Amino acid sequence: MQKELSATVVSWAASDHVLAWMRPIGIVLGGSALVAASAHVALPLWFTPVPLTLQPFAVLLLGLLLVPRLAAATLATYLAEGALGLPVFTPTAGMTMGIAHLTGPTGGYLMAYPAAAALISFLWRSSGRGFQMALVSAAAGNVLILMSGALWLAMLTHVPARPLIPMAVLPFLPGDALKVAAAAALASGWQRMRRRAQ
Repeated sequence: MQKELSATVVSWAASDHVLAWMRPIGIVLGGSALVAASAHVALPLWFTPVPLTLQPFAVLLLGLLLVPRLAAATLATYLAEGALGLPVFTPTAGMTMGIAHLTGPTGGYLMAYPAAAALISFLWRSSGRGFQMALVSAAAGNVLILMSGALWLAMLTHVPARPLIPMAVLPFLPGDALKVAAAAALASGWQRMRRRAQ
């Protein structure tokens, strides 16, 4: 009887250990799938090689919902999936995939995602986690994404960054303001629900 009981306890402990190990993997894969799905909601713009997509919204939301390391790991996994040739990036006119897509016109935005998500998570978790700080944190991450995208485009085209701002930053500001507000509202609402449930 004692042997059966200790075997059961060991079995429970092992299953808890496996679940604790698998949970972050599930979160990372689920988060990268969310970003991939958001990437396919895109609107091409005739005056810039960078389309309007829902990707930044997914990045901002994941940054607010996840701890910094998990947020960065989720976006790094997304980039790795794309670099391996999986169809997770926004379809483009040239249909570039893999590393070629990462080194193309949108590469700067994409490569900023892990750092932006980690920054958002760090800023929000360092505060009272209210709506206003969620707005500030998401906006800071969004600025990092836009600036990285503009600088990358400047290096790629050999044009100074300032003339590229109307093409690489300004067209996205109205939509990004909505994405920042929506991500902040969802994250702060989720935080309020969790506090009530405790």
